[in-house]
Amino acid sequence: MRRKIRRSILLLVVGLFILTGCAAALVGGAVVGAGTGTYLFINGELKTDYNYGFEKVWSAVEKTVATMRGTEVVPAKGIGTGNIDSVINGEKVRISVTFKEKTITTVAVRVGMVGDETASRMIQANIADTLAKK
Repeated sequence: MRRKIRRSILLLVVGLFILTGCAAALVGGAVVGAGTGTYLFINGELKTDYNYGFEKVWSAVEKTVATMRGTEVVPAKGIGTGNIDSVINGEKVRISVTFKEKTITTVAVRVGMVGDETASRMIQANIADTLAKK
């Protein structure tokens, strides 16, 4: 009986977060951002979609890593997907770029072993600035 009540309360709380458009909710130990055109931080990775094609976003990511003086840069690019591993400010960084649609590309940033949201946001902001300048 208590399990049913707890489960009902949990479903009610999650439903309220979804209906009210809450900016973030704690789900299963991972922070999930909810909102349009914003970032999603889950399991140490900060993801966002850019309204640009894959090649343009890939170029912006390369330029961002160079501008931020990334060292030990290891790019691995395939068809519609790619990763750039580097060290920025003494932290290991992995930036993943994934084709989603013709003019939508997803970029995921992980800083360190467990993820640093603040540092990831800074890198995403630099990528967005680079794309806006083109």
